[in-house]
Amino acid sequence: MKPNYILTVGLEIHAELKTQTKMFCNSKNDPEEKQPNVHVCPICMGHPGTLPVVNKEAVRQVLRLGLAVGGNLADLSQFDRKNYFYPDIPKGYQISQYKYPLVSGGALAGVLLTRVHLEEDTAKSSHDQGEYSLVDFNRAGVPLMELVTEPVIHSAVQAVMFARELQLLLQYLGAGDANMEKGEMRIEANISVSNIDGALGTKVEVKNLNSFKAVEKAITFEMNRHIEILERGEKILQETRGWNEKKEVTFSQRLKEESQDYRYFPDPDLPPLYISSVPEFSKDTLLSTLPELPWEKRDRYENQYKLKLEEIGMFVGIPSLASYFEEVVSFFGTRDSATGGGPVKLAVNYITSDLLGLMKAAQLGEGEFPVALKKVPAKQFAALIVMIGDQKISSRGAKDILKIIFEEGGEVEETASSKGLLQQSNVDDLKKIIEKIIAENPSVLADYKKGKTSALQFFVGQGMKVTKGSANPSVLKEILVGILE
Repeated sequence: MKPNYILTVGLEIHAELKTQTKMFCNSKNDPEEKQPNVHVCPICMGHPGTLPVVNKEAVRQVLRLGLAVGGNLADLSQFDRKNYFYPDIPKGYQISQYKYPLVSGGALAGVLLTRVHLEEDTAKSSHDQGEYSLVDFNRAGVPLMELVTEPVIHSAVQAVMFARELQLLLQYLGAGDANMEKGEMRIEANISVSNIDGALGTKVEVKNLNSFKAVEKAITFEMNRHIEILERGEKILQETRGWNEKKEVTFSQRLKEESQDYRYFPDPDLPPLYISSVPEFSKDTLLSTLPELPWEKRDRYENQYKLKLEEIGMFVGIPSLASYFEEVVSFFGTRDSATGGGPVKLAVNYITSDLLGLMKAAQLGEGEFPVALKKVPAKQFAALIVMIGDQKISSRGAKDILKIIFEEGGEVEETASSKGLLQQSNVDDLKKIIEKIIAENPSVLADYKKGKTSALQFFVGQGMKVTKGSANPSVLKEILVGILE
């Protein structure tokens, strides 16, 4: 970005909530349903004379999120009708919140929040069937959280970091999976570019960004587009734009609507909601249900286990992996180190490299990790780490054992024994092997006597090869030095 321009971004993020039923009716909330129009009823289809009823669990989840980000919980909240026509809006309006949201204020990842409110999702339109479109109403009426930030984001990278942290928070709270590929979380970016003297530019909204990559690229594209227009001395049109994934450009959709265009008014079928009248919504009760939050886990992993930043990022970003790691550590008992050394450090290395490598080789996605991790029970993984530390198995042997258990099952000690992977430390047995290797390689022995230290490594390597990696390398080296000298 040119130094005489300032990018300003505000985000509006919609996330579907994980509830049993929809927002205002008893129709099932099932994002995995493939058959269209089966989870529908007269209420979510907007039939005349039907009456909506608020989903208490959806309200509870938004209030919990509000507490997690340090927001202010409303006592009086109200649902409004947002009026506009589109084929995926069966009622001709959307039940949302305008003047009295459930949460106001707060901050996340250093970004100030304006509000968090509840509404119902729209149906899903498909436009790939030729010259007509199809509408699946299974999603219509699903509880949808909308979070709005203040316009305080000044780079595309910061916007993505914020969105990732919100996705993670929703997952930790159990409020939603926020899977962007499935449309469970969608991002809209309000973008403006101002000059260096602070004159605020015209705001443009880019709708329905469904990947973090799209968010970063769309914001960057719009920033450059705004600058080019301003450099030509032209004015930026306030409008709503879409994102073309293939061409990686934004395109104009319509002029930007203002709140008055939606003709908001209180929904006459839904009375005002007084939070204090619901015992389950008391602040203390809600706080008691909060889990360890992502930023709290980061601090604990740094202080308790002394993990590196990239290790912390991996564990916090994949909750199932973090749970597995902590279960493994619980089996170390007195072997555990408060400084994160010893078996803890070894466990981190083998989880993040070898175990994760096996799962990636099996082409498993993060959603499949919880089941995949059960292939190597935490107790067995801990036993593997202890055996490495006790020098009962070599690093190479540990990798082989882990692969066997992951693919075939079994226990660590039994596998190590049956596959001949227990480390050999018997001096007499290893001495015979070494003497034979030296006798078979007189030229290397001559090199060693001439002072070539690489010859020693050759003999160690041959010893490990003959014993198929089962020899204790430190014992092997010690015997070798004794014989050679």
